[in-house]
Amino acid sequence: MPLTRALTLEHNAPIPTWYGIGGRADRFCRPESLEDLKACLELDPNLKVLGDGANLLVDDDGVSNLVVSLTAPAFTSVRREGSTTIAGSGANLPKLITSAVRDGLAGIEGLGGIPASVGGAAIMNAGGTFGQFADAVARIHALDRRGGGHEVTLDRKDINFNYRHSGLDQLIITSVELNLTPADPIALRDHLKEVMAYKKSTQPMAAKSAGCVFKNPTLTHDLKDIAQKGSRVSAGMLIDRAGCKGTRIGGAEVSHNHANFITTDESAKARDVIALLNEVTRRVHDAFGITLTPEIAIWKRT
Repeated sequence: MPLTRALTLEHNAPIPTWYGIGGRADRFCRPESLEDLKACLELDPNLKVLGDGANLLVDDDGVSNLVVSLTAPAFTSVRREGSTTIAGSGANLPKLITSAVRDGLAGIEGLGGIPASVGGAAIMNAGGTFGQFADAVARIHALDRRGGGHEVTLDRKDINFNYRHSGLDQLIITSVELNLTPADPIALRDHLKEVMAYKKSTQPMAAKSAGCVFKNPTLTHDLKDIAQKGSRVSAGMLIDRAGCKGTRIGGAEVSHNHANFITTDESAKARDVIALLNEVTRRVHDAFGITLTPEIAIWKRT
């Protein structure tokens, strides 16, 4: 594939995350166009896409994969075509929510307080108490890693969305089409305020964290005084009941405010967070026979 310009690669580049810890990328690129992104994929089919960095922990040793950041205008633009909002994968989700509420478009206001890029929100089907990203998706546009960067479009019905899952891991999302419906802007704004107030009262919003670190598990057996087999239960509740709140390893600590958050201080290393994840997993399994699955992405050198 002929290139219109040479890719600009940074070496030994920092990988910005909300934790603010972890190693560097051997190679880092900010593609400015779809053709640039295809060229990146040719350079490294196993490249990693950096979104907002809010749901990510990078190991202290960094990563050898090419890391791409889709912050160029080609990947952050948002436009509307009739009832459809088309957002680039690098668009900021909180800003998109704010603009939709202001313009009287309903469908994503329940995701208030979730820091993510649009592409990242699609890949992990971001969500919480008030809804999930999949509820507003009409279709996604992406490059297929397995198809040599072939452009693909998938309708909502063809995407395997479920709890914190999309099945889109082999794709590099370039844009997402959302179905947002006209509604009263004042009512939407009030609902968004309620969502944000709930999050501020239940989560350590001011601390350095990556949000909820474990997925809420589906029980494989009955748990007395908790729930029956097949029920999805709160990971935070299990972590709390296993006595993990306040547990600390190095600069990482299980939040006293919400047990499914691991917060860090200025002394923290990624290895502290990883060790604490392992310790929490062990304690919950010992107490309940349930194996927790991380919700955050952990990048390691391969």
